[in-house]
Amino acid sequence: MLSYLKILLYPFSMLYGLIMWIRNRLYDNGALTAVEFEIPTIAVGNLSVGGTGKTPHVEYLIRLLKQFMPIATLSRGYNRRTKGFVLAGPNTTAAEIGDEPMQFHQKFPDISVCVGEERMLAIPELLGERPYIATVLLDDAFQHRSIKPGLNIMLTDYSRLFTRDHIVPFGRLREGRNGYHRADCIIVSKCPPTLSTADQAALRKEIAPLPHQQLFFTSLQYGQQYPMLPLASLPPVSADTTILLVCGIARPEPLVQHLKENYRQVFLLPFADHHYYTNGDLEKIQRELEDLPGQQKLIVTTEKDAVRLSLLQEQITARNWQIAIIPVEISFLFDEQVSFNNYIFDYIQRKYTETEGAPAYHTGQLPDTKDAIE
Repeated sequence: MLSYLKILLYPFSMLYGLIMWIRNRLYDNGALTAVEFEIPTIAVGNLSVGGTGKTPHVEYLIRLLKQFMPIATLSRGYNRRTKGFVLAGPNTTAAEIGDEPMQFHQKFPDISVCVGEERMLAIPELLGERPYIATVLLDDAFQHRSIKPGLNIMLTDYSRLFTRDHIVPFGRLREGRNGYHRADCIIVSKCPPTLSTADQAALRKEIAPLPHQQLFFTSLQYGQQYPMLPLASLPPVSADTTILLVCGIARPEPLVQHLKENYRQVFLLPFADHHYYTNGDLEKIQRELEDLPGQQKLIVTTEKDAVRLSLLQEQITARNWQIAIIPVEISFLFDEQVSFNNYIFDYIQRKYTETEGAPAYHTGQLPDTKDAIE
């Protein structure tokens, strides 16, 4: 029955794909104008509707670059409750800028984090308020054609490569597969850490990167759990602790699998991606928690969910819940981390070399590519 329904969706996918093809052709032919900025701009996005691990890849770039220059992230601010350009400040909440930008803001208070639906207008506003910004990271901007980024990084999930997917609603692609031609760099994300060189070669052949494109492979690494509530501490846990995973992310399966490798009983309570939690949701979580087997119980959530749950911090504190956040980072496979770092540094240095009158602090701070940090 499900396959039959998917077949019925195919004509709608064809229609949507045609619309996106026409739109892309208008940009490619210059009928629609894309703005390119003198400042280095690095876009991180994907062809699919989500679940490729974009956030930890943006965080990797933040960690890589912020020690050498003042940087900013610019996101659309999906599902936020504000409009227009917003620059995060000391009292900003996830409701104002969205969950992912709020995560960046909390984890990296020494960078500038902003949101704006119209990125071509948001960048001038950002530079008007923070003229010292040296590089802008464009979060989820692969389809935002009104800006031409200096470097376009496209992610594709190992378990659902764009080469095997279809346009929504029949599949999960936002546009046709040929959209990958716009990428300067392709990253196959969420790979098994033990991916073999033979599998790497097979994936390279399937993706068939163009001569100008770089191809890298990354896997997810989950870090040490830490308490969500300020000044709280986590109870002792063991393999016998029953886990309730509360999350609203596109693809929770890798996290579920990771938890099952460490705990005997793991239960998933899923919510929609970018879901803002309500008091009713807290009641649902309470019922699920009470129904779980075992004496030791622990609620686990993601960093992205935590910034949305924190909007109900008083109610959660009153319930005396134990909530653990599990962070996630990326790891480059096949010893390609330094090569990727060099690739990013080379672009930024080249961009400022080409830009006349670049401020002095924009140059000379980057490491020589042969000495790029690991």
